[in-house]
Amino acid sequence: MRISRLADQMSGSEIIKIGNAVSEQIRQGETICNLTIGDFDPKLFPIPAELRDGVIAAYQAGQTNYPPAAGTADMRQAAADFLRKRLGLNYSPVDEFLVAGGSRPLIYAAYLALVDPGDRVVFPVPSWNNTHYCHLSGAQQVTVPTQPENDFMPTADELAPQLAGATLLALCSPLNPTGTVFTKEGLEEICDLVLAENQRRGPDEKPLYILYDQIYWLLTFGQTQHFDPVSLRPALRDYVVYIDGISKCFAATGVRVGYAFGPKQVIDKMKGLLGHVGAWAPKAEQVATAALLPQTAAVDTFLAELKAGLQGSLDAAYRGLKDLGARGYPVDAIVPAGAIYLTAKIDVLGRTTAAGEVLATTKEITSYLLTEAGLAVVPFSAFGAEASEPWFRLSVGAESQASIEAALPRLRTALDKLT
Repeated sequence: MRISRLADQMSGSEIIKIGNAVSEQIRQGETICNLTIGDFDPKLFPIPAELRDGVIAAYQAGQTNYPPAAGTADMRQAAADFLRKRLGLNYSPVDEFLVAGGSRPLIYAAYLALVDPGDRVVFPVPSWNNTHYCHLSGAQQVTVPTQPENDFMPTADELAPQLAGATLLALCSPLNPTGTVFTKEGLEEICDLVLAENQRRGPDEKPLYILYDQIYWLLTFGQTQHFDPVSLRPALRDYVVYIDGISKCFAATGVRVGYAFGPKQVIDKMKGLLGHVGAWAPKAEQVATAALLPQTAAVDTFLAELKAGLQGSLDAAYRGLKDLGARGYPVDAIVPAGAIYLTAKIDVLGRTTAAGEVLATTKEITSYLLTEAGLAVVPFSAFGAEASEPWFRLSVGAESQASIEAALPRLRTALDKLT
């Protein structure tokens, strides 16, 4: 059967593949601590009661017809007010906001609105899904490997050699998969690079845009602060497209309300693209979200509880891995700063299992941990890193702290079996 070259060459999500394998083992009755999918168990982390009740009320009120293609006016206004109040970002809900069914269609629309086939798109690795969006848009991907000593966040020095002639710089903070964030100084230096690059370009050249994914920005821990490009460098306002929404910060991954905001001319084109796709968020969910966002006390109470639960699980995993490292095991972790992820190092490449199999790649380590420790994690190779880098993402939203703590002795036993 003949199909398109794009479809024939497209690869599926490694995270979903791992998740499917985990689900099958759980279905067969095995005890698995599943730290793969970036999702939430609603029994552990339910959505805000106000959002739940608002969705139910909206359906009961008959809010079941098509919403406006760009999002309801109330939803766009609520999101604009929310961001103005909490981040000081001032964008027009009429011209500079677009609502869709989660952040994925918005990222895809941004790629298609900005990137022509063959254009260079620069992004750090590890990072989420940029490789696939480059494939779908025909872009030339320019990957920039990052370093553990910088918490796997890209630096200006690493990015600088790659920006000449590029069309898009894709950034994310807090970062999926690492759970780490930009420092103020680090992001300022990158912003200054983009400003300088755009000043060098002529009036007929396409500028260098930043795609800034901040879907996790409300989930930061301790003294960690979230920073964004336009707040730090207002001169970038015409060159930054933000990706945001309620999926992660309100544990509402299935509610599917995301929004993008940025320069009018870009948002207009994104609206046109998604209007043909029909990727709008359901109307009832928009109505409920628009009602939730202005409720400052309810939002703050919910976020405090959600962050406390997530941080408890992240800290438990972090402490357990650091303890193993202190005992001489080839294990380490980076302090969690935001999102729902912990960066873990499990450096057993080249070790041999009891069955005589050599663990030559992180994919094989992943399989071994699932089988021998009942611990499901995702290697950074699923996010564009080399398979020889023994780093992994642990996502804590779908497992209890007790489950995570119970998995750590199993991990130690599995490591003990290797030679």
